[in-house]
Amino acid sequence: MLDFLSRHRRERLDPITDRLVATILGENPSYRLDVVSRADLRHSCVTNVDRVLGLLADAVRSGVRPHQNDQDPAYDAARATGQRRAEQGMPLDDVLRSFRVGGRLIWEDLVERGEDVLDAAALRDIGTQLWEVVDATSAQVATAYHGHERAAVRADEQQRAELWEGLLTGRARDVAFARDAAVRLDLPESGDLLVVVAADLDRRGAEERLAPHATAWVRRTEGVVGLVALRDDSPTEACAALESVARADRVALGVSTVLPGLAAVGEGHRQASLALRAQGTTPGLAALDERLPEVLLLASPETADRLVARWLEPLDVLSGPEQRALVDTLTAWVAHGGSATRTAASVHCHRNTVVNRLRRVADLTGQPLADEAPPVELDLALRARRMGLGHPGG
Repeated sequence: MLDFLSRHRRERLDPITDRLVATILGENPSYRLDVVSRADLRHSCVTNVDRVLGLLADAVRSGVRPHQNDQDPAYDAARATGQRRAEQGMPLDDVLRSFRVGGRLIWEDLVERGEDVLDAAALRDIGTQLWEVVDATSAQVATAYHGHERAAVRADEQQRAELWEGLLTGRARDVAFARDAAVRLDLPESGDLLVVVAADLDRRGAEERLAPHATAWVRRTEGVVGLVALRDDSPTEACAALESVARADRVALGVSTVLPGLAAVGEGHRQASLALRAQGTTPGLAALDERLPEVLLLASPETADRLVARWLEPLDVLSGPEQRALVDTLTAWVAHGGSATRTAASVHCHRNTVVNRLRRVADLTGQPLADEAPPVELDLALRARRMGLGHPGG
């Protein structure tokens, strides 16, 4: 039997290969010659048929089922075919179908040539081992194919990560980089756009709500960043859609000003990040232009510290309830433009109580609080404390 298999491998390799090439081209339309050349296909067929016949002889000689070892050189041809077809974009099912066709043709040729020289038991043994070899070979094809796919995905992810990093750090000021980014993200290079940032976000849902505005999104360590290409001169429609995203996902979104194309994405990312920090974790849309005082404080933390130290840290010596009452009163007084009457209604106390609390704050801070004239500094200090700036407790 081993002599037969050795002779069969020498004499029948080319005829089996020729028949296999013709069968694949006739039965498997995915193998178009503009994707896989005839020379490429024949090389793959001849090397794999040769390896299958060699593995078959080894299995019959040892009586051991073929083992799958990703490092075994006996499967080099199968792995090369799997990787090559993955590079060419050939569907894996079609590649494996061709290996099954090859196994069938090898078996038919073995039966035709061996039925007169081998008994039935020997042929059955050869058939069993042949399909074990074909299965093991096909598994190596699939492993190599998937390995190439994973490597391609990792390479694409790495390239996209580098692309986004370049955008967010201002590299799009380079015309060539901006043009490449526009093509790969399917966004206009110079059209108006917004940058959006969030701690988390349903990106697919955001895309649907923002359609027909073109968008691109990326998830980074610190959260999600999006680019929204505006389809008209005003951001009103896009901002309304973003507001609905924030409500639906119950998240805070920071949004930049309208930017003149990809070259300004780096600045837009800084703006949107500041707007988000100003919003904190409260769900809603935080547009930069609506958070300018907070953005100023965030951009100058030393100033924020000084304002909090001057206006609010002196209150830290008080008990918790008394301190909260004074801070709540100050917040309402500023919000109502210095009206003690409206402040009293807001914090549910008498007008005279408001006046007394303001006097108490003035005594503690050494800063005068004139009726109906809230200091801008106090407003900024309260905003800074709400964002967690300053040093509570002095």
